[in-house]
Amino acid sequence: MLIKGSILGGLAVVLGAFGAHALKEVLTPEQLISFETGVRYQMYHALVLILLFIISLKVNHVFFNRAAQFIFWGVLLFSGSIYLLTIKNILGIEFLKYVAPITPIGGGLIIVGWLFILLGSFKIKVPH
Repeated sequence: MLIKGSILGGLAVVLGAFGAHALKEVLTPEQLISFETGVRYQMYHALVLILLFIISLKVNHVFFNRAAQFIFWGVLLFSGSIYLLTIKNILGIEFLKYVAPITPIGGGLIIVGWLFILLGSFKIKVPH
């Protein structure tokens, strides 16, 4: 979880800088907003993975491990498809337009990950 969160977080910073500098001149404002959405979701969920790692040090429950898996793969599909759709014209690869259905699948996986966090939270015994 910590490694995956670190990788997603570091890549979010790199891609955010790439979008803010290199893509600013070649994307439409709408495309840039889409790209930034992918970066934002990636960073949020990188932090979630790191928090799940910290939680798992105290509460090692299968629900948190599953949450991490769903969130990681969901972010790869969600944010990754947004990046590809945004830069398809720059790359000159029209075939990438068929990546569009992957975005909601990735979003669905992220939601499932959050549901596993919710289920895992019910397993935590809080001292009174």
